Amino acid sequence: MASEVHTRLAELRKSKLVRDDSGPHRVYRDSAGNVYHSVTHILKETAPEAQQKALERWLAKPGSELTRETAATRGTLAHNHAEYLLKTGAKLARQTANKRNCWKASKDGLERCPGSITRWGIERAIQGAPRVAWSAAGYARGLRGWIADNCTAIHSIEFSIHHDAGFAGTCDALIDIQGKGPFIVDWKTSVRERSEEMLENYIDQCGAYSLGLTSLTGIKPVGAFVVIARRTGAPQVRQLSSLELRGSEGRFLDRCEAYFSDAAA
Repeated sequence: MASEVHTRLAELRKSKLVRDDSGPHRVYRDSAGNVYHSVTHILKETAPEAQQKALERWLAKPGSELTRETAATRGTLAHNHAEYLLKTGAKLARQTANKRNCWKASKDGLERCPGSITRWGIERAIQGAPRVAWSAAGYARGLRGWIADNCTAIHSIEFSIHHDAGFAGTCDALIDIQGKGPFIVDWKTSVRERSEEMLENYIDQCGAYSLGLTSLTGIKPVGAFVVIARRTGAPQVRQLSSLELRGSEGRFLDRCEAYFSDAAA
């Protein structure tokens, strides 16, 4: 059972969908011709009207385009750093666990090595990580510290999902936190702390990833974490319980229904 689950999870590391930029916005297609819309695009189009108008007002301000590009670059650099740490840490932990033959199968179908080995792998990855550009160094440092303090198993990084409801996306990570999991984890960056209202899209985004993961692999995450790196200090962290994650799944499906209804009108 465990090997089957890991095989299905490993297959998600490379998307089987083909990107199509020929229309008004990007979509993805599979070999059967089915079309999938981006999770983030669906969230953007179904955001509350007040949020959409606020974004439009902000985009109309002088200099907003440069600010947006700077934020995007900063986010990419911080994401890349977290991805490097997890991928390198997972590789080192896997090599050590294989030598010691200390993998254990769990009821959720995933195999785990001792958390101490994963922590060691992450620490080694941190020591050898490339330096992050100054503009994103503080944000990357926040993600790095959170990963080192909390991650005890690394199941997948940057894996692609799609769902029969018509959406597709890429999830940042599926990991164990403090010996519990698996959790969906999504990395974000922000200059300012986000209110619960502003976190709504991020929370529903986790629901989309959870739906896709479960439909493709059978893995049901026990919760999710939205980790928002700041320029200085510890990240802002929003944890979703199992019940909250199930709720975010339902809300995202509702948003999909509204999105496709509007598109068909």
